[in-house]
Amino acid sequence: MAVAVSSLKFEAARTGAQKITYDSDGYHLVRFPYEATEESYDPWKMHDPSGGGGSSTYPDARSGLIWPSHDGWGMLSALVFWEPDDRATEYRARFVRDPLGLSTGYDSTATTDTPATGGGQYRSYLWQMFVHPGTPVGLKVSARRGGTNIAVPIQMAEFKLAIHTEVIRP
Repeated sequence: MAVAVSSLKFEAARTGAQKITYDSDGYHLVRFPYEATEESYDPWKMHDPSGGGGSSTYPDARSGLIWPSHDGWGMLSALVFWEPDDRATEYRARFVRDPLGLSTGYDSTATTDTPATGGGQYRSYLWQMFVHPGTPVGLKVSARRGGTNIAVPIQMAEFKLAIHTEVIRP
């Protein structure tokens, strides 16, 4: 079985904390730099500034997209470190097919809602689904208090897609 992988990382130490701006769905699309870092890996060019026939520069919204290179069973994973903020009482994340409505239309899945902890706000996420070229995927997050979004910056985020390209179907 062949596997195609895209592994992205954003670090505040390199670019400053990522400021949160909420879209109409109440979530922020996490953005990732295009230049390689020691933990980024993208030989199939799934995180490319010209992905989907467009153009992008970090940190515009398109820099939050992974464009699958193959049809297959996709394993999505993410890691998010939030800045400390006593106002937030819950943290949410979701994976979204076509989060910007560029191809097949917005389709969210695997929404996770967790309460704030007494320590640092560090979250990891995992989901599996079929992915297709032409339909980008993204990671969207929010921090909330009593149903109201709070702009808590992100210190670090990772977003990974591993596509198993030879899926046997019945």
